[in-house]
Amino acid sequence: MRPAAGQHRMALALAGGGPLGAIYEIGTLMALSEALEGLDFNEIDAYVGVSAGSFIAAGLANGLSPAYLYRMFVDSESAELPFEPEMLLRPAFGEYAGRAASVPGLLFESFREYLRRPLRQGFLASFQRLSQAIPTGIFNNAGMDVFLQRLFSLPGLTNDFRQLKSRLFLIATDLDSGASVAFGSEGHDHVPIATAIRASAALPGLYPPVEIDGRWFVDGALKKTLHASVALKEGIRLVICINPLVPFDAGHASHEKHLKRRRLVDGGLPVVLAQTFRAIVHSRMKTGLEKYDIQYKDADVILFEPSRDDADMFFTNMFSYADRKRLTEQAYRKTREELLRRYDELAPKLARHGVSINRAVLTDPHRSLARRMAELKRRRARNMGLTALRLSDTLDELARALRRLQHRQKHQAA
Repeated sequence: MRPAAGQHRMALALAGGGPLGAIYEIGTLMALSEALEGLDFNEIDAYVGVSAGSFIAAGLANGLSPAYLYRMFVDSESAELPFEPEMLLRPAFGEYAGRAASVPGLLFESFREYLRRPLRQGFLASFQRLSQAIPTGIFNNAGMDVFLQRLFSLPGLTNDFRQLKSRLFLIATDLDSGASVAFGSEGHDHVPIATAIRASAALPGLYPPVEIDGRWFVDGALKKTLHASVALKEGIRLVICINPLVPFDAGHASHEKHLKRRRLVDGGLPVVLAQTFRAIVHSRMKTGLEKYDIQYKDADVILFEPSRDDADMFFTNMFSYADRKRLTEQAYRKTREELLRRYDELAPKLARHGVSINRAVLTDPHRSLARRMAELKRRRARNMGLTALRLSDTLDELARALRRLQHRQKHQAA
């Protein structure tokens, strides 16, 4: 049985940002999981995921550790089920074909409309309906659904919101109404988690809308960036938020890092659009956070995000995996630095919820994410051969399955 809303204490809210955003979130989670004592990201009360953040949130809610997600997304050679970015870039041939097949009918209707009222309606206006033949998405994300179903079919994992021990909310936008829908909430928890992730990450223009129960859904970031209020309404009193996308401050970057100042206009339309999009979603997020301070005075909402002079996080293609280890390491290091810099601000807030910051971990000059992952790998492989290491992974999966079975038995008994 899930705990009542009043018993909820802590939640995690993850925003979108494509594969690059997921990589940043994993690096940040690795740093936070090491430094924050009393906070286990696999044992909190609620998770909220938007777009790419929905994938990470669903993994954590299913018991996958940040280290496991690192191996899956970043160090794919060591992952049992590696995430291949190519699955996100497959052309939506079905969408193309369906739209192309509609062209003859649309042409006929356009000609008929024009010939019927040639004086009242111009030639171009009559043929405006041909825009319906334009595909709604370039790529097909059905490959993601196949991958997610394979992932959630592993022992101890589930594709059913109702079988999770914690609340999981994956946000998408209803295309016909513009309303935000939290899959995993009452009335929307029958939808498979994998399908909800696809809907939450269906960025308009890149991916076609996803049909669920006769409705069409697109990316959950269209209305809000984080949707942390979904957790706050459930009685959560501490929400850790991670937002990977911030607008770039070229002037600050050139001053602080002594680099030649970049003019974003020189990057052409993609850079201009990226800066515009980031500025809009970030401004909207800041406004939302300010409202939380007023509406939920007894709750603490703590945000982690890249600095605005971080050129790597801005200029790296969000679908690129070429520099994923370096960028994850950078997110890990920057988060550690931020925890130290904000220690006096964050320590009292976290303490109210039984969480403390381990300064010794943060001030250790030898710590790095690469070393941490190598240490974890050595620990798992110590005195073991490859076969034994795989057996250890299998035992971990069986342990998760046992915990899931115990949870289901309790749920049925209740």
